[in-house]
Order: sequence, then structure tokens, then C-alpha cells
Amino acid sequence: MSSRTNAPLTPPLTADERRIEQRLRDHVERLAGLIGPRHVGRPTSLEAAASYIEQQFAHGTGETVERQCYTAAGRRVANLVIDRPGTRDPHRIVLVGAHYDAVPETPGADDNASAVAAVIEVARRLHGRALRRTVRFIAFVNEEPPHFYTQTMGSQVYARQCKQRREQIVGLICLEMVGYFDTRPGSQHYPRPIAWPARWLMPRAGGFIGAVSNLVSARLLWRFRRGFKRAVKFPLVAVPLPQAIREIRLSDHGPFWDEGFAALMVTDTSFFRNPHYHRATDTPDTLDYERLTRVVAGVAGGVVSVAGGED
Repeated sequence: MSSRTNAPLTPPLTADERRIEQRLRDHVERLAGLIGPRHVGRPTSLEAAASYIEQQFAHGTGETVERQCYTAAGRRVANLVIDRPGTRDPHRIVLVGAHYDAVPETPGADDNASAVAAVIEVARRLHGRALRRTVRFIAFVNEEPPHFYTQTMGSQVYARQCKQRREQIVGLICLEMVGYFDTRPGSQHYPRPIAWPARWLMPRAGGFIGAVSNLVSARLLWRFRRGFKRAVKFPLVAVPLPQAIREIRLSDHGPFWDEGFAALMVTDTSFFRNPHYHRATDTPDTLDYERLTRVVAGVAGGVVSVAGGED
């Protein structure tokens, strides 16, 4: 078990939030516990993960899930998509996504079952909510090596198709590792280029969730931040940074930047906090589901802000 010291949240979760917390736990335990490592080298496990996500999307929303299929390493793989048309401006599209594959060495609880679970629950939470712009929820395949930033990376395939279709993408809200928290002082670290100012300006304990964008996507970031803060009382650190900082490109938002779209990443900061990154110890019991539940509420609020809530 983890040696983290995480203080109880205030106020405590409501009965409805406890049900969300349990579903988040169930999603992670299915993906990272029962299924485990899921990648093209283990096609049965990868398909089991895809089928589970597809089932949960459909069960939670009643909506049709589209499989965007393509071939990678001689295997048929798929991005999974729910398209929820906007009420007034359906041609402008907000994407909410996370990758569902994992590296062979790990069951991938935080990386990235936590984020897939959150996307499923955000989609469920916003079901029936009138939003002016179209919202698409996407589970990306093949984010991890050897597909990372290659032609077989699921988000790269999808971003390229959005560009080819000339779609009006408002922005991608990418969730990447969102379930690990450590409130002990000194548990949080930062990329070398910003490590010095971060000592004075940023939290030294990993009890927050981060949202990071490139400079071009700052407007998207601030709009997301506004909605997150309105929706939930939970610490969010939102920072636009130069894209030259390599570490801020390490997920599915990067290919969207490369295609000229706005995008941001919501993250617990990965290996700058979580010692289980890409290890066999990245297991469901290391995550903080109470805090993850608050993150779901905040992300849902951020999506409403970006997509334009009718009320």
C-alpha cells in the first residue's frame, strides 16, 4: 500500500458523489486489475478494454459509440467516440479524451485507467445537459510507445482526420493520469525549465490537479479553469507554458497542437509526482478515488464552460 498522507476532503462527498466514486473504482479495477496490461502485443486484452469502455459509454448515456478503426502492427485497433451535437452551434466541436492503452510493464491504473474512468463519468454526468457546441468524448488507442508520436498513435490518426474534414475544433481537453495524489511536503516536482520559479510559485505537495496548455491555447485553458472552479472546491493549478518544454507534450493533446488545434492536458503531473509511473506497481490501490471524484466534477464544469451551457 502507498505511504501517502492525504488529509480528508472538506466537505465530505455526498451520497451521489459516493456512487460516482464507486463507479470510478470499478472502472479502474476492471481495466487495470482484471484486464491489466493492454496494448497491441496483447490484442485480447486491448479488445477487452475497448469493449468495456464501449459498454460503459453506452450504458451511462444510452448513446451510440462509434469505432474509428485502423490497422497498427498488423492488428485492427480503434478509437471510441460518442458524438453529442450542440443545440445552437453544432459545427463547433469540443473534444474530451483519454488513451486506454498501457505499456507492457504495467497494469496502468493511473496511466491511464484513471483518466478513462474520468471521461466515462464526465460523459455520464453531462448526459442530457444542453450545450451550445458539440461535445465528443473519445477513448484513444495507442498513445504509449512504440506508437507514441507515430502514424499509428490513435490521437494522431484522429487529429489528422479532423484537419482533413476541416472540422471546427474549439479544443481538446485531454485527461492524462488524474488519480494519484500525495499531500506530503516535497512530494511534487516540476520540469527542469520551470523548476526554479516553481519553487516559489507552485505547490510543493501533490494534492492538486494540473491543467497545462501551450501559449496558443491559453484562452481555452482560462475558460476551462473558470468552469472547473465554479463546479467544485478542489485545488487546480492552470498554467500555459511554451511548447518547447518537452514534458508538456507527453500525451494525446500534442498531435492536436501539431495540426493547429487548441488543446490542454489535465493531469496529476505523472512522473513528477507518481513513483509508480510505467511500473508494475501502478495498481488500483494506489489511487485516491475521493479526489478523483472531485476532479470529475471539475472537468465536467470545465467542459460546460468551454462548450457553452444553455443555462
